[in-house]
Amino acid sequence: MKLLRSVSTRRLLIMLVSVVVVVAGAAAIAMAATGGGPQPDPKPLPVAIQDALSAPQVQGVSARIKFTNTLISGSDVQGADPILTGASGRLWATSDGHLRIELQADSSSDGASSDSQVLSDGKTAWVYDSGSNTVYKGTLPADQQAGAGTSQTDSPPSLTQIKDSLAQLADHAIVSGAQPSDVAGQPAYTVRVEPKQNGGLVGGAELAWDAVHGTPLRVAVYAKGDTSPVLELTVTDISYGNVPSSVFDISPPPGAQVTDLSPQTSGASGGGDKNGETAPVTGLQAVQQQTSFPVDAPQTLAGMPQSEVRLIQSGKDAGALVTYGQGLGGIAVIEQPADPAQSSANSSGGDHGQLSLPTVSINGTQGQELETALGTAVRFQRNGVQYTVLGSVPAATAQAAARAL
Repeated sequence: MKLLRSVSTRRLLIMLVSVVVVVAGAAAIAMAATGGGPQPDPKPLPVAIQDALSAPQVQGVSARIKFTNTLISGSDVQGADPILTGASGRLWATSDGHLRIELQADSSSDGASSDSQVLSDGKTAWVYDSGSNTVYKGTLPADQQAGAGTSQTDSPPSLTQIKDSLAQLADHAIVSGAQPSDVAGQPAYTVRVEPKQNGGLVGGAELAWDAVHGTPLRVAVYAKGDTSPVLELTVTDISYGNVPSSVFDISPPPGAQVTDLSPQTSGASGGGDKNGETAPVTGLQAVQQQTSFPVDAPQTLAGMPQSEVRLIQSGKDAGALVTYGQGLGGIAVIEQPADPAQSSANSSGGDHGQLSLPTVSINGTQGQELETALGTAVRFQRNGVQYTVLGSVPAATAQAAARAL
């Protein structure tokens, strides 16, 4: 797969944000700003969670939404791109896993207006980016099966089980209580989770759910030290009830370029596990045997110890993923054979007119840097190898890691 080395910085950012949109839409219908609506009675968090999980199943949801994305400066994005700049739109979801999100660029944005679509049936998903006329499609992670000796039922967890899970979460994060609120006119509870350590630039996340229906209603991600979310999916109006199947009967526009993000199966070495899936190839020596270039994998990088070296492709385009540190504050280094056609694009400092990114010097080699409120990405080429350094870290840390390779 040539995706990671040939994809433009703009498309890479869109893919990352699209993943957030799909996950947020599938796990939570989203939220609206609270203000003057009915609020539920106060409850302990475990009780509020159990009541939500025990509520009658909602067959469907239709909503008007607003998506906010302030990860990067608006001056760095050319034109109106709903995924990169945020937009208003609509959302539909059903209890069997179908989801559709339609984002419509603000007519007051600079450049031509455009729409983007997200569609999922619970097993697969595709995202249409109108700015590049590209469809990103892929399979969603399979649901985890119950372990041996566990009965598979639809019964919600007991209050004791919920308390135990919250206690485990509290070892790694600060968890607020269930704060009574109102979301899109619905009585709701809001909880905030903040990492205790190894959170990188992530300050926390908030989730709100309907106190009556148990339906998740709010998702927002915050950068450290910022009181306003950098990613937010907001409902401005919501209704419950059956959603016609025709709502999900849409296809990407004719002529759109398709990028498949599904994991590629391969007959590479490594055998398989008990489920027949190919086992990952890990360890510097094993990975080096399948790459066509020397893998840079120092034992420490930017003061962080090496965690793992993993093969991320097989065949002639094999690459390596080297990770450092723990948690969100760690660093990942992607190494792959360079595409000569990308060399001139990397040195231009732009991204085909869609993103205007600063250049950065990495030991005499010119690369590109994408700095956001939640992390930094640095990409450069050297000796026929393309390096991408990613992490929820400040730009200075990412640059230091890149220069130490």
